[in-house]
Amino acid sequence: MGTKIKLSDHLIEEAKRYSIAYSRSTPKQIEHWAKIGKIAEENPDLTFNFIQDILIADQGETTPYIFEDNE
Repeated sequence: MGTKIKLSDHLIEEAKRYSIAYSRSTPKQIEHWAKIGKIAEENPDLTFNFIQDILIADQGETTPYIFEDNE
């Protein structure tokens, strides 16, 4: 269920630009930024690239890591 909130016109315009580039709706772009911000605040030592990897892994888009046999 959605909730209406007030956001600045500037944030909405920025989200529109990014949403077009990343093929998301404007609300989904803002949700994406919110997820990144939440993870970054909870884990300040993580890099942006690592956070992106977390979000991708959360979608199940990963490949298993194959360990080399060192024997």
